Amino acid sequence: MARHRWWVAAVAVMVTMGCGSTPDEPEPIRWPKSHGTGAVEFGGRRVNVHVPESYDPVRPPPLVIGLHGYSSNANELEAYFKLGQEAERLGFVYARPEGTVDDRGDQFWNATDACCAFYGPEPDDSRYLSELIAAMQQEYRIDRSRVYLIGHSNGGFMAFRMACDHADQVTAIVSLNGATWNDADKCRPSEPVGVLAVHSSADETIAFEGGSNGTGDYPSAATTVSRWRGYDRCAGDVRDAPALDLVTDLPGPETTVRTSGDDCAGGATVESWTINGGSHVPQLAYEFTPAVTRFLMSQANPS
Repeated sequence: MARHRWWVAAVAVMVTMGCGSTPDEPEPIRWPKSHGTGAVEFGGRRVNVHVPESYDPVRPPPLVIGLHGYSSNANELEAYFKLGQEAERLGFVYARPEGTVDDRGDQFWNATDACCAFYGPEPDDSRYLSELIAAMQQEYRIDRSRVYLIGHSNGGFMAFRMACDHADQVTAIVSLNGATWNDADKCRPSEPVGVLAVHSSADETIAFEGGSNGTGDYPSAATTVSRWRGYDRCAGDVRDAPALDLVTDLPGPETTVRTSGDDCAGGATVESWTINGGSHVPQLAYEFTPAVTRFLMSQANPS
């Protein structure tokens, strides 16, 4: 995938300093407890955590995990999506973990055979993120019916992978210019997961019509959405919804919306948003992040 950089000035407070531990014992993880942004080391990787001012352990909050793209990082993801301000507005705990560094010095998630363990290690990121979710649920008394993932590009692939592997933990996902497994048999979600698949029709990196990423194939945008309608046992017809104006470099409203509504199992919703003429890294308007978080917060696991 092409490298994309967004520079951002960020202040992170390291909170992994331990006391009383011996050199042979791992230092305890000290999660941020009060309002603000801090960082912890979990499983050998840095995880940025934002706790909203409204946080009250008596009232379990939702959890949103943001997943960066290939060759990117957690700070760049935040500079692009600006989810921190939504965490404050809506009152969810927000985590931004870092991927693994490959032999070329680029961070990645090992999501599918198409993306993106291209050079060197092949970490079990599905297990890693599952354990991160479990740890945060215990620490922050997260509402287990409202656990969400949002990712761009490689992060979008990883969000789909988590929905496939850990539907018992993941309520809904948003993927911007990512895709699910090409082999449908590799995805067997144990229960329905809400899915918002956002694709740019002129994506120069992850082709709208599907393709190969060197190490494997990935399905088209239409196939990705169709597969998830099948996984979620959506019974009704797909319906058109009003178009949205979500990017600044295209005349709006440029984004067409198709939705399954509420006819999927477990109350899940599967939606596709197509940014007509959009690129792999569309210039997102302010309205993008409130729109996608509104979709996520509309999804709740009834079990």
